[in-house]
Amino acid sequence: MMSWVASLFRRLGLFGSLTGFKWFWLPQDALAGLMLVAIAIPGQIATAHLAGMPPQTGLYAFLAGTLAFAAFGANRYISVAADSTIAPIFASVLVVLAGSDIARYGELVTVLALSVGLVLIVVGVFRAGWISDLLSIPVTAGFLGGVSIHIVIGQLPTLLGINIADGHLVTRFVDILRRLPDANPFSAAISAFVLFAIFSTGRFSRKIPGSLIGLSIASFAVWYFELQREGVAVLGALSPDLPHMRLPAISADDIARMFSLSLTIALICMMQTAAVVRSFPSIPGEVEDISKDFTAVGFGNILSAFFGSFPVNASPPSTAVVAGSGGKSQLSGLFAAIMIVALIVFSGPLFAYVPMSALCAVLVFIGFRIFRLREMIAIARYGGFEIILVIASICLVVLLPIETGVLLSVVLSLIHSIYTVARPVCAELVRLPGTTVWWPPEKPDRTIGEIEPGVVVFAPSAPINFTNIAYIRRRLIEKVNESGSARTHFVVLDASGVAAIDYTGAQVLGELITRLRKRGIEVAIARLSSPQAQSDAARSGLMATLGKQFVFHSVEDAVRKLMEEGSN
Repeated sequence: MMSWVASLFRRLGLFGSLTGFKWFWLPQDALAGLMLVAIAIPGQIATAHLAGMPPQTGLYAFLAGTLAFAAFGANRYISVAADSTIAPIFASVLVVLAGSDIARYGELVTVLALSVGLVLIVVGVFRAGWISDLLSIPVTAGFLGGVSIHIVIGQLPTLLGINIADGHLVTRFVDILRRLPDANPFSAAISAFVLFAIFSTGRFSRKIPGSLIGLSIASFAVWYFELQREGVAVLGALSPDLPHMRLPAISADDIARMFSLSLTIALICMMQTAAVVRSFPSIPGEVEDISKDFTAVGFGNILSAFFGSFPVNASPPSTAVVAGSGGKSQLSGLFAAIMIVALIVFSGPLFAYVPMSALCAVLVFIGFRIFRLREMIAIARYGGFEIILVIASICLVVLLPIETGVLLSVVLSLIHSIYTVARPVCAELVRLPGTTVWWPPEKPDRTIGEIEPGVVVFAPSAPINFTNIAYIRRRLIEKVNESGSARTHFVVLDASGVAAIDYTGAQVLGELITRLRKRGIEVAIARLSSPQAQSDAARSGLMATLGKQFVFHSVEDAVRKLMEEGSN
């Protein structure tokens, strides 16, 4: 019977992550599922608060993400659930669209989850996972840092037990500082205790659910000392109702208004999912099917929408808990889902005394965790201008509306990528003493290395295309006309760094070769090793312009041949 079911699942492409499952894995998966629940309960409820949704919707999001990824995903460890990275981004946008209409806000959230899911499924089906690589590490660290600041400042009023009017993030922070004397000492003490519990247990072992321990003790204190009378706000009992399937109210106007937001959230989901898959591969050393995992996260978002919840994403800390607890398959997530269902049905009243300040402390901890300070320091020590990308991304997300800031951070990453291609390193090579190897000089004045009078060996280190050919041409002409050197008679293009040549690059390079030859300067090309670049040069007519007799396998051969012909 089980073999027949397994065969059916294989044909339908379902539960592929359970391929090769062994029954003796069950105890390890059960333990990992228990650890996952301990981490997920406070995190999911806190993220629901961050998303502006009822607390049980965070648990619904966990169920949706877990069930969908187990059915459609490929990775054995990934946990998909409500995510604090994307929650403040969509919440800041949808609260403006919905105004004060809470029901309308809930509808927009579910429509967003549905549209994000559709985008991810399309990306997965067309195997366009490379899109996730469009964000550079400095820009990613920057915009996550900005999101972290939004999370921390956004939770400070509840954490301190004070009321602050809505407004710009900087204005709210200034108001918080002014209202510090009005802070509720009980709420502040609860927050401090929960943060202490999380950080202190984390120093011993990440397997210890510090957030759950802190939340439980804080809830007991609220109940025992009746701290509600002292102004401590509480979460309230969870609804015992399980999620039921329903189609979100969708209109063309809703989809159009949230199109850019859907793409932004989907891009962040792709980036984070790809990072988690690469950090926790099913089989170390083997290539993961990231596109299939994108599809699975997409189905998780769609199921979350049908559950009346909000967008979900791959969770790095939850996945780390599964892997670190010895989990072997997606059964760990399914075990956790069963326990979450039991919690919703039988234990909802236990949340009646959970203090909101304790949940905000959990979110503040999450905010600190996604602020990649060590990575920022490493980028700064690396040197160059990439630390400016980090700072610029933080400022964009903090000073502008959060969605706009994230979108501009993505644009900033693309501009950075284009700039590195548009302004490639173009070196004039020298011969290493006593060898036939041509290499970039150790010093700009080329004092260490041999040169041949009248010969310029020029090496662009990038694909030649419409974004950089004007720059490459200008640099080559500068080298040819460089004052203080002997008159140039020969130019050798070292193409070892040229992976491809587009039509514009080929045409401009062909015109430059013709122009140099009219000046009496012969041009050759060496080490055009890329098959793609060879094909591009042949199809575009560049090879015909150059002439096959001026194509060489090494720079040394090209230099010797040109000088021999020049002496005749």
